[in-house]
Amino acid sequence: MAKELRKKEYLAHLHPLQVELSQMHRWLQAHGRRLVVLFEGRDTAGKGGAINCFTQVLNPRHCRIAALPKPSERERTQWYFQRYVAHLPSAGEIVLFDRSWYNRAGVEKVMGFCTDAQYDAFLRDVVTFERLLVADGILLFKYWFAVDQARQEERFAARIDDPIKRYKISPMDLEARSRYADYTRAAEAMFRHTHVAEAPWHVVDANDQRRARLNMIHHLLDALPDHDVPLERLHLKPLKGAPGVHRVRARVSRVPERY
Repeated sequence: MAKELRKKEYLAHLHPLQVELSQMHRWLQAHGRRLVVLFEGRDTAGKGGAINCFTQVLNPRHCRIAALPKPSERERTQWYFQRYVAHLPSAGEIVLFDRSWYNRAGVEKVMGFCTDAQYDAFLRDVVTFERLLVADGILLFKYWFAVDQARQEERFAARIDDPIKRYKISPMDLEARSRYADYTRAAEAMFRHTHVAEAPWHVVDANDQRRARLNMIHHLLDALPDHDVPLERLHLKPLKGAPGVHRVRARVSRVPERY
């Protein structure tokens, strides 16, 4: 395994990729294209960090994260893909699914939250569903973030006692922790059934999270058509008079200056 990437080197590589992400987003808007990216993988694999890197430089009005909670009682009676369809992008938009419809092939299968019939129906229908999306012009990318169990254990331990990261670990995660092999078998079955030419899977080695983010973003940008759209040149005219200073005279509450 390669030595973990240092932060300084990581940031040096990240900046040009984020510049290109911004260019790519302008290209989507200029041509009315739609982009959907699925982030799947094991707990602690770094999906959230990769999504954050992706969105840092993009306009949140046109780049959305879809991280759906468990389905409601009403949603459980719907067509399985129905609640995901509602989050698909319009022209010029990007939607990043932080886990997606593949929950059925992963956590629901392993934890027994779906029946065998529901699971079989999903594997039968999902390829058709994705082919319809691609045929309608959606650019669809599916990424699986893979992490070894030893590294996963290190990250679980780091989250347990960190109040900032504690939200990333739940009783469900702790239960899934003991089923590493079951998740491996479920992932392999998912790949066999759903890795098709129109919507292939791309596996990201996520044992080094910084490298994983860079590799994933680079792969996506490299796979898209040429997306160089020049920035419109803007000019700041000189201000007339001295720069203004806003001194609030109205009776309002002021934030104490503690820093």
